[in-house]
Amino acid sequence: MSRIRVLVVDDEPIARLAIVRLLNEDASFECVGECGDGASALKAIRKLAPDLVFLDIQMPAMSGIDVAAQIGHERGPAIVFVTAYERYAVRAFEANAVDYLVKPFSRDRFLATLERAKRRLAAADAAIEQAASAQVLRALNELRREQDYLERIPVPVDEHLVFVDVRDVDWIEANRNLVRVHVGKQVHEVRETMMALEARLNPRHFVRVHRSAIVNVSRITAIHPWFNGHHVLMLSGGQQLRMSRYQHEAFLRLTGRRGE
Repeated sequence: MSRIRVLVVDDEPIARLAIVRLLNEDASFECVGECGDGASALKAIRKLAPDLVFLDIQMPAMSGIDVAAQIGHERGPAIVFVTAYERYAVRAFEANAVDYLVKPFSRDRFLATLERAKRRLAAADAAIEQAASAQVLRALNELRREQDYLERIPVPVDEHLVFVDVRDVDWIEANRNLVRVHVGKQVHEVRETMMALEARLNPRHFVRVHRSAIVNVSRITAIHPWFNGHHVLMLSGGQQLRMSRYQHEAFLRLTGRRGE
């Protein structure tokens, strides 16, 4: 039986070395090349036609997600995504049965990945391969949306721009043609619409609770019923925000309930 040809792609030489060393422990695999950036990886994949690629997600210029999207999955290699950030991996790949490695990974976890790759590559059933390809594409779309979400908001301070980490934002309120970004005791005015800003915030972390308020879910300490179907949110900073009765889905998410 021919060996499984593997390409290792990571912008960190030490990370590539660790993967290659572990690969060498299993005679079923043969490392046919290493790449340190996305552009080189694309060329190597097209030239070497590997069976399996260990592909780092966070790389400058061209991410692993971009590489995977360009090579496609109908006839492309099987992919194991590698990331230093758990949030880029678990939600997208655990749910879709596409393997991943979170740095730093253990030897046992790596060997389990190799076994999973063997089973995937040994699958002769076309339906299995088609389903696996669809899972990869769904995971890629999920990750691309994740990467498109804002991580920092540029806010004007005097004559300068200061970048505020979205994780530090408590809540955001509409103020005519501006939004007011509340960060602790500081309030920054940004020339942006609520609708546009809401679309760029991760819905797992921020929720529109009223037409004029977006809240960081992690800042909510309590939800109290009010009247006529309305609720009041208590934030960790002491703020009290009214939640519209029309934000029923938001309420279900905040309380961990599911709609019928």
